[in-house]
Amino acid sequence: MNTPGTPQLPAQTPTCYRHPDRPTYVSCTRCGRPVCPECMRSAAVGHQCVECVNEGARSVRAERTQFGGVARSGAPILTYALIAVNVVMFVLQMASGDRVTEELTLWAPGIAAYDQYYRLVTSAFLHYGLMHLLFNMWALYVVGPPLEQWLGRLRYGALYALSALGGSVLVYLLTPVNVPTAGASGAIFGLFGAIFVVARKLNLDVRMIAAVVVINLVFTFAGPALGTGAISWQGHVGGLITGAGIAAAYVYAPSARRNAVQAGVSVAVLLVFLALIAWRTSHLLTMFAAA
Repeated sequence: MNTPGTPQLPAQTPTCYRHPDRPTYVSCTRCGRPVCPECMRSAAVGHQCVECVNEGARSVRAERTQFGGVARSGAPILTYALIAVNVVMFVLQMASGDRVTEELTLWAPGIAAYDQYYRLVTSAFLHYGLMHLLFNMWALYVVGPPLEQWLGRLRYGALYALSALGGSVLVYLLTPVNVPTAGASGAIFGLFGAIFVVARKLNLDVRMIAAVVVINLVFTFAGPALGTGAISWQGHVGGLITGAGIAAAYVYAPSARRNAVQAGVSVAVLLVFLALIAWRTSHLLTMFAAA
């Protein structure tokens, strides 16, 4: 039954598939369904409906970096975020006196005797003084963005985290028991090692990078004799070896099995670190009990 006063469309007039009350003679070039002006989207040829446009967007594969990461344009967000976290933690250190520093530095007795394993991570975001912070953040600002672009955000984040942990693990293994340690230097040296490996893979000139690494290593071992205070060579060397090794696994992984190799190596390195931490903890507990 027709409602009086309501105009009726001829039976053969097509209507928009989303708005049946709107007549249209335009069809989606992809699925053929009629679409009204509100529901049509411009395409390379003709117009497409909203659903076809969304489906096409989902089917487009994200652009990948040369080493398998998702390519990102614009600012190196993760690098800037890491810098911000380090700065915020330094502000908290200054505002709390010595409390934050004492509770979060890498202190072996706290880890072994009190199960404060978080110190292995939190210590990588603390610094002893403004110059310590500024040097590490300047280095991160310089070497972080190209690595984030080359590797992609996920792999770059994993590289940074494993380098920081690698530095902490070597500190835990070799530093005298009652010496607290802090700083992002392990992660930074990991990035130094990584950028050398990645740049060589890309056939870039690595002489300047090599010089920076050598100068920093010399300063690491000679610094205390020059009056710069104690420098954790264990953290620097542990981070450097870890970063270079992880980067090599990322960039030299065979393309056919790249994701599996990269993920497998990352997990394997993490498991080795956990095993070394457990061994060191057991050794320290035995030593404490015998004391």
